[in-house]
Amino acid sequence: MNAVKKVQPEFAPTQSPNSPSVAKPRPKRHLRQRSYRIMAVETTVKIGVNLVISAAAISALSQMLPYNWAQQEKIRAITTQRDLVKARVSKIQSDFQQNFDPRQARDVMQKHGHRFDPNQRPVFITNNNGTGE
Repeated sequence: MNAVKKVQPEFAPTQSPNSPSVAKPRPKRHLRQRSYRIMAVETTVKIGVNLVISAAAISALSQMLPYNWAQQEKIRAITTQRDLVKARVSKIQSDFQQNFDPRQARDVMQKHGHRFDPNQRPVFITNNNGTGE
């Protein structure tokens, strides 16, 4: 009972080389070369796609920049016109307020017409230096 049992080594079952269930091992060298080729093709395709996208973006920018500059020039012109019109409007508004102010009605009449206030006396400046002219 206590005797040492003989251990028999277990061998892998050997099958004949003609057996279809056993695949031939591939050499690892071919796998590495194949994976490098696949990686090279993939990298080349990625670079090509990125170049095409970059070319399209550059083309779009080259067409849009002149349009953008023209729009900015138009905005500057409109801003200048707006500032001029603002100045005119503020002047016209002040004139409007002055023209319709009842306290300044007499001043407006004198300014726009040749009428004078009845209480005001006209002053005539003459140049008398004794020549009689």
